[in-house]
Amino acid sequence: MNKKQKRWRNRIIIALALFAAAFAVEESGLLATLFGTPGDVYASFVLFFVPYLIAGYKTLLEAARNIRRGDPFDEAFLMSVASLGAFAMVFFPDTDPHMAEGAAVMLFYQVGELFQSYAVGQSRKSIAAMMDIAPEYANVEKDGELVEVDPAEVAVGETIVVKPGERVPIDGVVTDGVSQLDTAALTGESVPRHVEPGADVISGCVNMTGVLRVRTTKPYGESTVARILELVENASEKKARTENFITRFARVYTPAVTLSALALAVIPPLAGMGAWSDWILRGLTFLVVSCPCALVISVPLSFFGGIGGASRLGILVKGSNYLELLAHVDTVVFDKTGTLTSGTFNVVAIHPEAGVDPDYVLSMAAHAESFSDHPIAVSVRAAYSGEIDRERIAEAREESGHGVSARVNEHLVLVGNDKLMAEHGAAWHDCDLTGTILHVTVDDEYVGHIVIADVVKEDAEKAIRDLHAAGVRRCVMLTGDRQDVAEAVAARLGIDEVRAQLLPQDKVDAVERLLAGEKNGARLAFVGDGINDAPVLMRADVGIAMGAMGSDAAIEAADVVLMDDRPSKIAQAMRVARKTMRIVWQNIVFAIGVKVLILVLAAFGVANMWLAVFGDVGVAMIAILNAMRCMRAE
Repeated sequence: MNKKQKRWRNRIIIALALFAAAFAVEESGLLATLFGTPGDVYASFVLFFVPYLIAGYKTLLEAARNIRRGDPFDEAFLMSVASLGAFAMVFFPDTDPHMAEGAAVMLFYQVGELFQSYAVGQSRKSIAAMMDIAPEYANVEKDGELVEVDPAEVAVGETIVVKPGERVPIDGVVTDGVSQLDTAALTGESVPRHVEPGADVISGCVNMTGVLRVRTTKPYGESTVARILELVENASEKKARTENFITRFARVYTPAVTLSALALAVIPPLAGMGAWSDWILRGLTFLVVSCPCALVISVPLSFFGGIGGASRLGILVKGSNYLELLAHVDTVVFDKTGTLTSGTFNVVAIHPEAGVDPDYVLSMAAHAESFSDHPIAVSVRAAYSGEIDRERIAEAREESGHGVSARVNEHLVLVGNDKLMAEHGAAWHDCDLTGTILHVTVDDEYVGHIVIADVVKEDAEKAIRDLHAAGVRRCVMLTGDRQDVAEAVAARLGIDEVRAQLLPQDKVDAVERLLAGEKNGARLAFVGDGINDAPVLMRADVGIAMGAMGSDAAIEAADVVLMDDRPSKIAQAMRVARKTMRIVWQNIVFAIGVKVLILVLAAFGVANMWLAVFGDVGVAMIAILNAMRCMRAE
């Protein structure tokens, strides 16, 4: 508990102690002995009004402020009117006194509010743990000494020093030092990650053992930690349809029940159907039980807890609306490279044409690919042992989804798939090996091809198996790779459908067709990691991006980010979403059901004020306890 909550708790404890003492004195008959009748009623008023004010003065002030603003209809107004109304029964001393009920209404309302504050605080802790990844400073070496500076002041390309126990403040590449990084706050993984010179490091991780020198690759504002903090801060702004419905419902419901309570208290006695005191008490009881706090509190708390529970697993959900959509996903569409496969390609074979040196084929391909950042291009350059002289290269350009073309030593070199060859009218032939085939031509003469294979992620098969077990109807893979390569990966993983040899715009078209086939409110999720996946991520009902190694554009476009790049986390995210929605609807049905029952009983004079207090505070506390289950990640 924070200091404010402790002061609040202490105030309630004092009020409860005074209430218990007043209740004991009243029940003992001492007031009647000392003050007679109706003096005992007025004495009771004073005794119970003291703990009432101690506990509820802030609620009374809030109700008064809202009335002045012209927005009176909220829980504070309902509690204030109902409790003050119970005390106003002092003007009917011949009836049973209701001072204890008036004080109890406010006291138990305050207990419920304190409980709510604590519950929200607990659910915030898991998200606040994310906020703790924010670095306070970066160490920069100046004149042989380490100086602590604001991370935002560090320029791209500058070297920073990260000592053991410190957080990595900015994304970069290790230039010196060997260490272990604790990535738990970002990925939910407890196993430390080994880093050495040449390894990429992301901000927010904790350096555990050795001193690291890191060359920054991004400004602080674009680093992983800054993006995560922005996503977390904005998550509460994007409300689910259910959450918005409850907000709209409360706006209509509260004034409606206030007017109903007023009508219940005034119309029957005016019509001669009974004593004023009886009907006023019914109206007050109606007012207490009608307070919608169980719904207004528990539904947002459930979504907030679900987002917090997901973040513990290394899953960032950008808003409760996406959590709600994720719960209804029955089709999951995957990009292949970097999502189901690691994206770390290796050259597994070079097949030159007759009379052509294999090194010549690889050399030409490596030079032509020298300006590309595509994983395939990186793998070709990695396989080439010689030096790449970029001065020998001109007119290098990427052919979207097909390959590259460039002039190397004044020779026109094409490197790419069969579509690139067909587009340029080049002769080529297929290969029996399964993998990505890069055909190579020099001055329109086919010189051979290179076979590249991608590595399937170790948990990819489990991811598909878990999704099917979770009730996902179909898993689809979209890829720009060859049909045979795609089918081999799909068969190994248990993918239901495959669409291969797709350009970026073809992926959008494929998702559009899949979306058109969705029925009965079912949703489609797309999982990707590349910059060319951004349009598809935005078009899908739920876009899921690989966060650790995924591109900035994919993470910005996505609705859910998996911080450790493990596709098996998708099924976990869906389980969290479905559990959250189950709890949300349990609370809605329970709260409305109990309230309607007690409202009917109150209208007929069967329910007393004590039952009304349970109908409000008791139901709210049960709903809050239920909502807190969302925080337990599974």
